[in-house]
Amino acid sequence: MRKFIYLTAASLALFSLASCEKSASPAETDDLSARDERFMAIADRFVNHTVIPTYTSLSDYTEQLVKDLEALKADRTQANLDKAASTFLTARAYWEKTEAFLWGAATDFGIDPHIDTWPLDLTGLKEALTNKAQIDGLAGEDGDVYAGEKLGPTLLGFHGIEYVLFWEGKNRQVSWFDGTDEGVTCADYLTYAVAVAGDLRNKCWQMELAWAGEDHNPTRFAKVNDELELPLTPSGGMYYGENLLNAGKAGSSCRNATAAMQWMIEGCNTIADEVASQKIGMVYSGNDPNYVESPYSYKSIVDFEDNMISIRNVWNGGIEGDYDTVNSLSAYFKETAPDLEKQVSDAIDNSIAKIRAIPEPFINNANNAACGAAIEAIQQLDNYLSLAVNALTE
Repeated sequence: MRKFIYLTAASLALFSLASCEKSASPAETDDLSARDERFMAIADRFVNHTVIPTYTSLSDYTEQLVKDLEALKADRTQANLDKAASTFLTARAYWEKTEAFLWGAATDFGIDPHIDTWPLDLTGLKEALTNKAQIDGLAGEDGDVYAGEKLGPTLLGFHGIEYVLFWEGKNRQVSWFDGTDEGVTCADYLTYAVAVAGDLRNKCWQMELAWAGEDHNPTRFAKVNDELELPLTPSGGMYYGENLLNAGKAGSSCRNATAAMQWMIEGCNTIADEVASQKIGMVYSGNDPNYVESPYSYKSIVDFEDNMISIRNVWNGGIEGDYDTVNSLSAYFKETAPDLEKQVSDAIDNSIAKIRAIPEPFINNANNAACGAAIEAIQQLDNYLSLAVNALTE
């Protein structure tokens, strides 16, 4: 088994490989050993103080969510439901704060669409839950594995669980589980939720360990690698953190230290574009009025903001309350391109402010002019991030 020296992360997605090719000129024309050393210190902050802590918290809370849903299934009380709902929202927030670095395991192993596809196929879900064989499979000892293998992405992940726990922006009343829902015995939704939450937890463990490596959590590693047999490295390569911190060395797919910085910023570009053009834009433009993220808990606007926080965390080399004023993208650009750094940081703040200005809930206010203002602010952030990528090779 490969042992991972606790360092930092990278991705082998095609997106990442393409970005690697952009960074040749400075490395080929200058002696950049001091700059490379600085870049790798920034990369270390990125993985060990942004990526791994966020994925670890996500794993912790999805693991707790399974326990809370099992408790709710065993004892249907409002207190148990409220606890599960609270845990769900915390786990959801951590997931949204990973989206600036989806270019790693989440993309390579298809985890992102597996756990976060929307809208939920309610018709398909209700058909599944009126099928005794499906219920028996979900209720079995390996219900989590059954769910992951037998249910498609439109029935898996956060949004199926969200439907079970929330309705019209509020926690469901536990009495709902005593009734029926268009032919579905509502108690069976809890069987479904426990199984799907187990699959969600497994995938979050997989992302955590794919970045952090075997030694980070041997117990989870044994579960994911040995029992579930989920891949943790692409085609026998390095763990994602190992790959990034070995940029430019034999065995790493990352060409050099400059490419490592580009990967980090381009991950921020990707989520900025997605929030502007899809998460808000698809609904605001009228292209797909049903393309509403988190429509049952009414937490769409929170999701958008957490995506911007994921960018802020990458830019500042940590998580909230643990930013680095020396080894971070922000610190580097303050020294080398202070005007650009201010543009990026101000644009992150402005994007969050404009998102917060959207009236709640988004599902009922998606055509509000505030959505257009938020899109414009996020697009400006995306543009400034692209300038930062280019500045690394000038």
